[in-house]
Amino acid sequence: MKHEVLVVDDHAIIRDGLRKILAETEDLIVAGEASSGNQALEKVRERDWSMVVLDLSMPGRSGIELIKLIKAERPKLPILIFSMHPEEQYAVRAIRAGASGYLSKEEDSDHFLPAIRRVASGGMFISPKVAELLAADASPGANTHLHNNLSNREHEVLVRIVKGISLTDIADEFSLSIKTISTHKTHILFKLGLSNQADLIRYAIEHKLLDLDK
Repeated sequence: MKHEVLVVDDHAIIRDGLRKILAETEDLIVAGEASSGNQALEKVRERDWSMVVLDLSMPGRSGIELIKLIKAERPKLPILIFSMHPEEQYAVRAIRAGASGYLSKEEDSDHFLPAIRRVASGGMFISPKVAELLAADASPGANTHLHNNLSNREHEVLVRIVKGISLTDIADEFSLSIKTISTHKTHILFKLGLSNQADLIRYAIEHKLLDLDK
């Protein structure tokens, strides 16, 4: 019996590629696809899946919020994050939220099928880099990195601000008021001990919170 995988990614070329890779295996198959967070939730509610391969950046609901929503619907459903974002940005937060593994799209392709198989079988896929981040997060003094004190929403707002996305566009993306996003920005600056957006960008680069190539 094959593990039936739901692939959630807004790029058709990624979905097509994963479908072809899994079609060549005897134990895995892409049995469903979604191109947005809302579609993903609909698919999750429709039936049981062996696992979800989930991109973090998509139209509508996405990121850590989407992981939590999926787990609320199907607590036992394994989720493997397959993301363009480097591990430093989201891996620890994703696993805290309920993901069973985190794989960067920049990783060697040889890691993909072992990661899928491990998560589909109910295990965890933790790369050496993610293991190091988890160990650092759990160790005494982990919160010396001030950004660890940000909420998930504040972290998502931070990433978008330093990418140059306007507060208005961030508000539209999250279906929130610009006043709420401005409040998040104020809280971010306060928690990080920073004065302005230029300081915020420097902080994000220094702590590898921004993938400059994307």
